[in-house]
Amino acid sequence: MTELELLDERLAAALLPSRPARGHKGTFGKLLVVAGSLDYAGAALLVCQAAGRAGAGLVTLAVPESLQPLFAAKVVEATTMPLDEDDVEEVDPEPALARILDHDHDALVIGPGLRPSLATGELVRGVLGPAAGDDACPAVVDAEALRTLAAEDGWWEGVRRRSVLTPHAGEFARLRAASGISPGADGDLNEDDEARREAACDAAMTWGHVVVLKGAHTVIAAPDGSAACAPFENPGLATGGTGDVLSGTIGALLAQGLDPYAAARLGVHLHGMAGDAVRARVGDAGLLAGDLPLEIAFARRRLAADAERRAGGRVGFRGSAAGTQPTESA
Repeated sequence: MTELELLDERLAAALLPSRPARGHKGTFGKLLVVAGSLDYAGAALLVCQAAGRAGAGLVTLAVPESLQPLFAAKVVEATTMPLDEDDVEEVDPEPALARILDHDHDALVIGPGLRPSLATGELVRGVLGPAAGDDACPAVVDAEALRTLAAEDGWWEGVRRRSVLTPHAGEFARLRAASGISPGADGDLNEDDEARREAACDAAMTWGHVVVLKGAHTVIAAPDGSAACAPFENPGLATGGTGDVLSGTIGALLAQGLDPYAAARLGVHLHGMAGDAVRARVGDAGLLAGDLPLEIAFARRRLAADAERRAGGRVGFRGSAAGTQPTESA
């Protein structure tokens, strides 16, 4: 197995997508978010806000049509797209899938805050499955979408999109159970970093998708055996909604053209930097998920400035370490 890569700011900065000075909204990627329900409206809002702060040019939130007025009033910078229903708050999978597949986007986030139901499950499988086509854009798969997949043995055989799966330890165990791995066989996935690394790497190679096993020292594993570990251990992040922020961050980076493994590594690092910045102000308790999106933008700025300094430039960076030469300040 490939040696574990320990993420640091230098490695993260090298993954930053370029920001050409003459870019426009379309230059920086279009992200479609399929998320949210009446009980979990905040999940969808956090995904969209994080995606904007992580640099996505355009973010569209797809929700059941009866909920569109509610969400449209809340997602100020994003647009909304209604999904057909066959009951209040219940999507009609076939026309909803057609609407999603017809929408122009560069990446997709699916799962946060979706209402658990048979219809939701059918929609998730349709979005990720063969109907999307072999050239479908990549997706971040989280929360209810992960639970939908875990309900079916051999679920990964039906996932055709290149995907970044972002489970916490409990969701990961359910996905593994559908792979024939009995509960507990992977060891302690909360406390044992070695067990977490081995399980995540094995899962990524089995499933054929990038796996982000969330928690202290988050592990990012790729299907080719590559793996990275984040340095962050922050109890302040153990609160509702922080995972939704991570999904939006990774989704935005996918939309900006990064491959799934690069987007996952950079997204995890930006998220960890943001969490540490809030922790420095409020301590180990009291961090809210809504504190993170703006800090993600600041974290990205710090990475870009550090990369420019290492390249011998001065503050006034208008690009990134990936593909753009440093420029001097006026």
